[in-house]
Amino acid sequence: MTEASRPRVRREPQQARSRARVEAILTAADRILSQEGYEALTMRRIAEESGAPVGSIYQFYPDKGAVVDALGRRYLLAFASAIDELVERAVSGELTDLVGTMVDVYADLFRSQPGGMALWAGRHLSPELARADEASNTLIADGLQRIVEHLTGGPGGERARRATRMVVWASNAVLHEVFKGDGEPDLETVEELKRMLRFYWDDLRGRLETAAE
Repeated sequence: MTEASRPRVRREPQQARSRARVEAILTAADRILSQEGYEALTMRRIAEESGAPVGSIYQFYPDKGAVVDALGRRYLLAFASAIDELVERAVSGELTDLVGTMVDVYADLFRSQPGGMALWAGRHLSPELARADEASNTLIADGLQRIVEHLTGGPGGERARRATRMVVWASNAVLHEVFKGDGEPDLETVEELKRMLRFYWDDLRGRLETAAE
């Protein structure tokens, strides 16, 4: 881990009690972001919401920006873990609907991280977190490329690389729109995203298989 990408924490929690307190702090920050917005996120407000003394929050995080960075990294780690599992399931032949499963996994992550949605929608990202976000998108696209190349029987090269990045960009854009509001998400739009990507996948698969012959 480079110095630029290292989380800005004063100390890492070692004991179970400290880890529970940090979890409560981050959960409270996520709730404030999703319900009240970025501007409402202050160290004092986090203390009120989490039940932790303000001083104990400063033991772990020097400022609000460090809390936001920690939250952002937690969101990105969840995405990385999900794509690893998706690759494993696809390579093992478990998936019968690759596109549908991929979109559902992606949508579940967006749905379960309302604070992250508020953070990304407002682009309240530090330079370090913005770079981590870009690296996460690359990681997801690389995972999808591994799946594509496994299913089409050979390296897809630049065409597969470009295509999987387009899938990530398109999915991000649509799902951000679906889940950014306070009301019920428009799940029919999620289904439309699946239809769009299925057409794209069928076309891409045909082109890659033809090129591999």
